[in-house]
Parts: sequence; C-alpha cells; structure tokens
Amino acid sequence: MVNMKVILCVTGSIAAVETIKLTRQFKRLGIEIKAFLSDEGAEIIHPNALEFATGEEVVRKLTGKIEHVKYAQADLILVAPATANVISKFSNKIADNPITTLLITGFGHNTPILFVPSMHDSMYKAIGENIEKLKKEGVYFLNPKNEEGKAKFPDKEEVILESLRIANLSNGNADLKDKNILISLGGTYEAIDPIRGIINKSSGKMGLEVAKEAYIRGGNVTLLAGNVSVDILNIFNTVYIQSSFEMDNETLKLVKDMDIFISAAAISDFSPIKKEEFKISSSIDLSLEFKTTEKIIRKIKKIAPNVFLVGFKAEYNISEENIVSISKKQLINAGADLIVANDLNIEGSGFGSDKNEVIFVNEDVEKISLRSKAEISKLLFDRIVDINYL
Repeated sequence: MVNMKVILCVTGSIAAVETIKLTRQFKRLGIEIKAFLSDEGAEIIHPNALEFATGEEVVRKLTGKIEHVKYAQADLILVAPATANVISKFSNKIADNPITTLLITGFGHNTPILFVPSMHDSMYKAIGENIEKLKKEGVYFLNPKNEEGKAKFPDKEEVILESLRIANLSNGNADLKDKNILISLGGTYEAIDPIRGIINKSSGKMGLEVAKEAYIRGGNVTLLAGNVSVDILNIFNTVYIQSSFEMDNETLKLVKDMDIFISAAAISDFSPIKKEEFKISSSIDLSLEFKTTEKIIRKIKKIAPNVFLVGFKAEYNISEENIVSISKKQLINAGADLIVANDLNIEGSGFGSDKNEVIFVNEDVEKISLRSKAEISKLLFDRIVDINYL
C-alpha cells in the first residue's frame, strides 16, 4: 500500500468520464484522493459519482473552510483531465475558480503539480507556449495520446505511474533519480523464411514490471522490447527489435550510456543457419540446421565495465541447488553483479504468468517465494540499492 495523498482536479473535458476508474485505481493502491470539480466538469460527470469514487466530499466552491489552503500541501495536485482553459489561466496565475485558486496556492507551497492535457489537437498546439512556460517553472505534464486529431487522455496506468514518480522525486524517495536504466524484455524471433520463424513463450510481463518499478523510483528508463504480449506504455523510451542479432546490436549501442542494465529478455539460444528469401513450400519435408547465438550478457562488462549488470536465468524442472550452481557460473562468465534465476516448471509462475518464484544470486543467495512480478521488481531494486552500487 502507498502512503500518499493526491488532490485530483477534474475540469471540463469529455475525458472527465475517465476519472472515476482512475480514482478507483488510485484507491486500490491505498492512495488517499480528494477531488475538486469545476462547473464545466460537473456537466460531464455527476459530483456524486466522484464522491463515491473518492470516499470524500467533492469541492465545488470555496467556503469559510478555505479549501484552497487546506488541501494545497498534498503529495501531488493532479489535474486530470486538464483543459486549455485551466492550463492557460494557471500559466498566467489567474485565480477565478476553486481549481485555479488551489493550483496557485499549491504552487506557492512548492507542491508538485501534474497536468494531464486532454483537448483537440489544434488547441493543444495553440497553448504550447503556456505549457512550456509552466514546465520551466517546474510544473509537470504527461503527454497525451495523439489520435484522430485529438490530444486524448493517456492510459490510466501511465497517469498513476507518473504520479508516483513525481511524488517520489519531490519527497526524496526516488533512489534511482538520474540513473540511466536499460531493460530488455520479451522474446526474440529467428526467421526461417520471410513469413515463418521460431520464437519462445516469453510475454515481457516480468521486464515490464521491472521497468515500472524503475520508473516510479526516478530512473530514466529505456526498454529494448522483443516479441511481447503486453502493452508497452508511452512513458518509456522504447526500442523495438525482433531477432537475437538485433538485440545484440542495440544492446551494445545503448549500454555504454547506462548505469544499470537488466537483461530480462528471453533471447533465443539458437538461430537458423540459413534464412530463405522466399516462402518455403509447405508440400516438401523440411529439415533445418541451427547455430548457437552469441551470449549478449557476456559482452556487456567489456564495453561498459561500470554498468550494474543483472541477468535473468530461466531453467526448467531442475533442483534449486542446480539453479544456484548454474547462476553462480553465469555470474563469473558474464561478470554480472546479480542473477535472478527461476524454474519455469513451478506452478503459477513463469512466462505469461502474473506471478513468479525467483532466487537472487550473487555473494548471497536469497529465495523469493511465489508472488506478483510487481512485488519481485520492488525487491529486486531494493537489493540493487542495498548492494550500494551508488
């Protein structure tokens, strides 16, 4: 559970309909929410719906309780959705309604403020100068989703992750601040002909959860994404690849500028010796020859000796003793700082699952029992920070 208080300001964009579900997602994390609702916003969603979602009375007007002062010093003031009107008024520090008055008061207290713009694309472009002015003043913006000529409300999970990140950066809990972190995830695709190839079952779920945890802890996260079945969020700088060869090339390009590299991708161990340039006929018997692919992880320390290197080691139906032994060899062969090992045969864990059971291996060995991949990601970064690589 997250100990955090957010003041949610809902303005008159049609995207206001998204805020009920957004609020419930915040509440599931244990985050306390208090809502301010503009008159225009109240024409789109009913105040009772927002009160139900937050469990708090909704502020519609300022009274003798001086709500703009009482709620100005929260962990975050979140304006979602943010219209051109509220952004432009706040840019010029105009206080003519409860929301703009709250924003100016919070700004004076150095309370972090996050705007989530949602409007027609032409309006978004027209207020660009106001947005840039506010960014220079330290106000945060989450980029909208640009679709159908509109600056649409982004994925709700992006709003939550951005909110958590900003709160951590503001209160000094961002232990990965200014750290450049590269995370590979998903599987690779090794082509046989132009339309066929071999893949593995990696979904990318573990790598994505690792990326989310790194992001909310203040890290500058870059993803190297292979074939995945998860949705990659727009908040990440993402490079997409297919083959192990592409993964190798892109990793070696990017890792030189990184502080941490977490190799969570399931890179194919084999690749066809020959790729046909045409579709192989389905009417013939087919025999393929494969070669072993290069072990990317063994190259990392040679070109980036100071990077903190974390490797993932997946095995199948072997003893814990053997997993630890194999992982220790991987530590030596790759010069890695930490190995995260797991047995894909354990019920409820592995590729495509929301849970995993892993063993952290370096000088110490620590077994992490079956739990969510999000929890494992948190424990992973706790371990990295505890090793004092900083």
